[in-house]
Amino acid sequence: MMEGKPLELSNETNPAVLNPDVPLGAPEALPPPAKPSLWSNLGSALRELIETLILTLVIFLVIRFAVQNFRIEGFSMEPNFHDGQYLFVSKLVYMLRPPERGDVIVFIPPSNNSRDFIKRVIGLPGDRVEIRFGTVYVNGEELKESYPLNAGSYSTGSVVVPPDEYFVLGDNRNYSSDSHSWGTVSVKKIIGKAWVSYWPPQLMGLVPDYSYAAGK
Repeated sequence: MMEGKPLELSNETNPAVLNPDVPLGAPEALPPPAKPSLWSNLGSALRELIETLILTLVIFLVIRFAVQNFRIEGFSMEPNFHDGQYLFVSKLVYMLRPPERGDVIVFIPPSNNSRDFIKRVIGLPGDRVEIRFGTVYVNGEELKESYPLNAGSYSTGSVVVPPDEYFVLGDNRNYSSDSHSWGTVSVKKIIGKAWVSYWPPQLMGLVPDYSYAAGK
């Protein structure tokens, strides 16, 4: 049997071996970073300021599109809303659905275009509304109003609410200028729905929603 001859490895297959005695080359020296100039700093700060102002303006316009603040003047909505009380009014809600009976709305009245009014929706388009000695009837049924109310003492004739119009009353019935005296409100005049009370602090909170069984 022939003894095997040891194989010789070529230099190409030998692993590279680092000689610790040979020093590595020094890394290339990098130039120091350039310092920003005064004009560069001013330009960067100005750009950030402009971006911040644009973002603030966009947020303001979005909020203004959806919400508006309103200050109550007078006592027509006592005992639920008070003179000097501040509300946020949602303008977005009626882009998603029509006003509902019981909603408290802010609108431009047909009798006075110089100021906004706040009242409660009583009659919807097509409803027949009548008031007998302060009691409200909608489509022949007594309206069961579950919120605090200063009931009126007056009577009105039967009124059919026109299309795209709403019959509104104040909660302080005998001291409210509303649909019983000047007629219905066009949907185009409605600004929005009373949403949040934010001043004074003791009145802070969401404006309650009420639903009616009568008159539907």
